[in-house]
Amino acid sequence: MFEFQDRADAGRRLGQKLIELRGQDVVVLGLPRGGVPVAFEVAKVLQAPLDVIVVRKLGLPYQPEVAMGAIGEGNARVVDPHVASLAGVGKYAFRAVERSERELLESRVVRYRQGRPRADLKGRPALIVDDGIATGSTARVACMVARQLGAEKVVLAVPVAPSRALASLTEADDVVCLVPARNFHAVGNYYRNFSPTGDEEVLQLLEAARRHHPVGGSTPAAAREEAIDEDVEIPSDNVELRGNLNLPARCEAIVVFAHGSGSGRHSPRNRLVASVLQNAGLGTLLLDLLTPAEEIVREKVFDIGLLARRLTAATQWLSTRDDTASSRVGYFGASTGAGAALWAAAEPGAKVGAVVSRGGRPDLAGARLAAVRAPTLLIVGGADTHVLALNREAMAQMRAPTRLEVIRGATHLFEEPGTLSQAAALATGWFVRYLLPAGRHEAEGEVPR
Repeated sequence: MFEFQDRADAGRRLGQKLIELRGQDVVVLGLPRGGVPVAFEVAKVLQAPLDVIVVRKLGLPYQPEVAMGAIGEGNARVVDPHVASLAGVGKYAFRAVERSERELLESRVVRYRQGRPRADLKGRPALIVDDGIATGSTARVACMVARQLGAEKVVLAVPVAPSRALASLTEADDVVCLVPARNFHAVGNYYRNFSPTGDEEVLQLLEAARRHHPVGGSTPAAAREEAIDEDVEIPSDNVELRGNLNLPARCEAIVVFAHGSGSGRHSPRNRLVASVLQNAGLGTLLLDLLTPAEEIVREKVFDIGLLARRLTAATQWLSTRDDTASSRVGYFGASTGAGAALWAAAEPGAKVGAVVSRGGRPDLAGARLAAVRAPTLLIVGGADTHVLALNREAMAQMRAPTRLEVIRGATHLFEEPGTLSQAAALATGWFVRYLLPAGRHEAEGEVPR
């Protein structure tokens, strides 16, 4: 029995458990990499800034899993002289270990910080979040480093941990765990989806969080009241479709996501793309086009007409809201979702300003491709040869302004380093060009085939 759908689900539930920390000037610190998606959701619930806490354990030279100290940013350094003495580690051997670990730490700091300052913890509560605890060694190190960096209080929060380990985590002032497991085997056993978190996702989540709550300060109250980030339910075909709606304070355009088979609104890949779009000032609606019961029915998953009808219903729902009624709408489709997006965009009277397909199956829209009027960008991985051929065939049938972008070395899911970021950047440029006022002016008359 899985306790959590994925890290995002765990983060939202953990955030609700920690709701009393909202408004207490807390800084949420995710442990890279897997802890960051969890921390991102916690920070959203608490309306708090998100940062990473980059630490390295100083292990014994001949037994690295045993810590004799820890280091962190800002020359933070914690040493357990008792362990080092008992193990017979002299000062030169100790310095060699520290020098090696410091190099690794600094390379990670450069990667994650990208020139930005770390959050100032002096006199503030620090909330350290990970996706789970196995042995607790990394969590202990993070707590020690946070205190060394000046945190007045250190709270450690995780979705799951072995119950026997929780009592021993004395480095934190408080420990919050949703599932203290008696028969613990591995953190991943408690998640339906525990796919690895990449550096690209960590960077995008940090950037998205900074847009709402800068690490160096607080978000003005007026902005918090006007910007929206909420879960929604949209009626269609006698069911309620679940989605996540994110709107800037002034929403001129919104992109609706049509997920592919086996995916949904919590997809790490689509959430990463959504965060890039949000940074460009676009609203996003990440939507489950099928209910949980329907997702296991293969006929429903590949019923492109059904998916397109529900995408149209979501678009109509947006037109009934005061904050999105005048917003231009674009579709972002992945896999089978791309076929549904183009099918819906081909409907008579469809008010769709642009379509982007990532690793999509536009061919599934069939004869309707010729009726699509919205400028369409097809993004395909160079190593995804079968889908690339299908996209070329589909493009030949389209009359709307259409462009095919091939990302070298990328496979169907864009899992190779840097490929998903390239796709997100291309999608953002397309939507900005065709949905936002300045971009539309530049694009007038352009046929980018």
